[in-house]
Amino acid sequence: MFGKKYTLVQRTKYKDSTPFYINNMSESNNANYEIFKNFVAGGVGGAFCVTTGHPFDTVKVRLQTMPKVVPGTPPLYAGAIDCARQAIVKEGFFALYKGMSAPIVGTTPLFAVYFGSCALGKWLQQTSPDQEMTFVQNLCSGGLAGICTTVIMVPGERIKCLLQVQHSGPTNSSAVHYNGPVDVVRKLYKQGGIRSIYRGSMATLLRDVPASAVYLATYEYLKTLFARGSTTKNLSPLSTLAAGGLAGIANWSICIPPDVLKSRLQTAPEGKYPEVDH
Repeated sequence: MFGKKYTLVQRTKYKDSTPFYINNMSESNNANYEIFKNFVAGGVGGAFCVTTGHPFDTVKVRLQTMPKVVPGTPPLYAGAIDCARQAIVKEGFFALYKGMSAPIVGTTPLFAVYFGSCALGKWLQQTSPDQEMTFVQNLCSGGLAGICTTVIMVPGERIKCLLQVQHSGPTNSSAVHYNGPVDVVRKLYKQGGIRSIYRGSMATLLRDVPASAVYLATYEYLKTLFARGSTTKNLSPLSTLAAGGLAGIANWSICIPPDVLKSRLQTAPEGKYPEVDH
């Protein structure tokens, strides 16, 4: 009637098995719109995140992978500021943006998978559509997202780290030189195939699973706290920003140790860590 299609749907996922009617066309359109909106928002937000944070990430990776200090000699970098200064003086300002193209390209599918995995994790644990998630349930959803994003994250991190540390240490004529992301992939594949491109997968899992779990659980908890009994949909942008920022701090407080392992493993020459070369 009136050109609309309605279908009787049985609730099988949730405990409430009461039948209900839905508008197939409107429900489908709304679902597609939500997927598209999250995909675009995640891609744009991720691109801004990478652009603003990459210089700091370059400094972090260089500090994590700098050579061991020999007794009687000064360290390669005295700290984060000195690392940034040396990079700019020796290689130019854009040295801080080395390796950025790989995460930029991967950020849209990465965030799409992340948001989708978080939603899947919530759906699997809910007993009714309107059920509020507990802190532990959000931890589980975030952990699932960390597992799912590893497939996209590892190659991008491997490429990024190799380009970030290139030319950063003492001159070494035997070191492999990369002309860009595509050249990195080509040479890594030639060295060890797909296994070489995905080196650091376990370290990335050790980093991202607990970090993603803590981030999502903290973020959702803080949003509820800031809402003060109201719905989180009415939170101000400032409150949402504060929740995200504090959740990010919690994230990095958890993931720095495995991140150091990942950076060193992914930038090491072939065969340096044969027992954990994956």
